[in-house]
Amino acid sequence: MHTFADNLGRTWYVAINVATIRRVRDVLDVDLYQLVDDGMQALGRLVSDPVRLADVLYVLCKDDADAKNISDEDFGRALAGDAITAAAEAFVEELVDFFPDERSRAALRRVIAAGREVRTKLLDHAETMLEALNPDECANSLINSWTNSPASSALTPVPSSSGNWS
Repeated sequence: MHTFADNLGRTWYVAINVATIRRVRDVLDVDLYQLVDDGMQALGRLVSDPVRLADVLYVLCKDDADAKNISDEDFGRALAGDAITAAAEAFVEELVDFFPDERSRAALRRVIAAGREVRTKLLDHAETMLEALNPDECANSLINSWTNSPASSALTPVPSSSGNWS
């Protein structure tokens, strides 16, 4: 069982088993077992949608939430920022652990690790590009392109032979 902490410091236990998979499917019409089909696109969509992920997590943690007298609204209010990331990681790890075949679990872990590595490299690249960005130069370049383009001269009225602007 994997855990995560929400923004209020409460610890939640994510349990994925046959009963919870059935519960999620019945309540939300989400089949957790099929999230890894089609190159894990469905899993990617789920973990990148914080509202849908919170719904799934609440259903998975429902027994614990009921014991703590926490509604789905209160559960969702305590999920933002790093708590969502921690919850998504706990969910994915628990989902991988659910698969009955050791080779499947190992393959899924490699795919997930590769995806994290790609995400890290993309974020590193974006940060490098942003550090090199000079806002003044970019703004001036855009302003100059607007004022020096042929399209901008088409917007300037031309006096007619009568001296009126047309």
